[in-house]
Amino acid sequence: MNRRACVVGAGPNGLAAAIVLAQAGMKVEVLEAESTPGGAVRTLELTLPGFRHDFGSAIYPMAAGSPFFSSLPLSQHGLEWIHSPAALAHPLDDGTAVMLERDLSTAATSLGVDGPAWDKLMRPFVERWAEFAPQILRPVSFAPKYPWLMARFGMVAVQSAQAVARRFRDPRTRSLFAGLAAHSFLSLDEPLSAAFAIMMAVPAHAVGWPIPRGGAQSITNALGSLLSSLGGTIKTSSPVQNLVALNGYDLFLCDLTPRQLIRIGGERLSESYRARLGTFRYGAAAFKVDYALNAPIPWKARECSQAATVHLGGSFEEIAASEKAVRNGHNAERPFVLLAQPSLFDGSRAPAGKHTAWAYCHVPNGSNVNMLDRLENQIERFAPGFRECVIARRIFSPADLESMDANLVGGDIGGGVMDTRQFLFRPTWRHYATSARDIYICSASTPPGGGVHGMCGYHAAKMALSRLG
Repeated sequence: MNRRACVVGAGPNGLAAAIVLAQAGMKVEVLEAESTPGGAVRTLELTLPGFRHDFGSAIYPMAAGSPFFSSLPLSQHGLEWIHSPAALAHPLDDGTAVMLERDLSTAATSLGVDGPAWDKLMRPFVERWAEFAPQILRPVSFAPKYPWLMARFGMVAVQSAQAVARRFRDPRTRSLFAGLAAHSFLSLDEPLSAAFAIMMAVPAHAVGWPIPRGGAQSITNALGSLLSSLGGTIKTSSPVQNLVALNGYDLFLCDLTPRQLIRIGGERLSESYRARLGTFRYGAAAFKVDYALNAPIPWKARECSQAATVHLGGSFEEIAASEKAVRNGHNAERPFVLLAQPSLFDGSRAPAGKHTAWAYCHVPNGSNVNMLDRLENQIERFAPGFRECVIARRIFSPADLESMDANLVGGDIGGGVMDTRQFLFRPTWRHYATSARDIYICSASTPPGGGVHGMCGYHAAKMALSRLG
């Protein structure tokens, strides 16, 4: 194929799209505005020299379980997964923690009275992950390849987390489920919030919640290396101001949210399509802090040191109240906090004897409220003496996040709210296609949405190739 493609944005979806196009024989060039490729999948010295922090995400169940990434020889390009003994820890005020074990049978045993209910809810999708993942990591199909499996998922997914949590008798299990559902950025009494809990728990049992050795940048570097081996190139520090100014390309795939696409697409996009993109709604934001530590976090519940990810929020009711406040445009007094402690399992992240951690809580989009004290109070609640371990910290408000990655509009790390109004048609009914036949959108603002899986880029590139003929 003697054709050229330009991919705007070197996040995981942009790189996935570029790889698909290069595999098809196209000459591919990726233009990235920042000096380092990766978007939110970067590792940087954000606090002190020698402390390597993941700028965005740090834990990668969807990357490890991605149908497309799993088909690529990324291990040959330096990607190595590290699994902590447990996928997740959820500490409680009594000094214990509920653990999400990787093995489903072990998890069912550890959850006691709720073990059978947990097993019944998760096992159909865990055992058929290879069939299930491609179906849920794509646009919604009304004629799925595995109708009974998807019908079973759909009956649970459309419900609220609050409704599904009633299946569990032990408040500890409900707390664990609440933390998983809170990844949705939705209120836990909203439809579809249960879907996120399922989509976080199932891969934990099917593929784990691993971290990449060396940090998130290792994922980006492996994708970039593979693209290079296929003849593709990445140009960093190359912001695109207007697609009209880019000549000689047969295709454009944009790893951008609707706001950026409107700006650079300009007259190449129809007025009606730009108007539709203009109605796209962004979701709640993250307030994030990166830490350089002189010791491991001193958890009251020692089990927390067995998991790379820790959810801090207490009971189901407390987490639900936190998320509801944010959904209603308020900052929670006791926010739900997501914390990652990768250096416990990957010594390359910090100097010998030292550690890194990051934590974030949800805030309204564009919030300028300093949540540091509230966030750290939640950590101290379950790890007294945490502040004494802090050597340095780097605070990222929603505006700070957007300044380092323009796709994080108002601090939204999910590419747009994923509620019932934006679930089926994301960002419009066209999904990846635009009003211009040679321009496609392939960011997390398209199906299946946020997460590091590359499937938005994969599907967009496949559509573009099929229409190109």
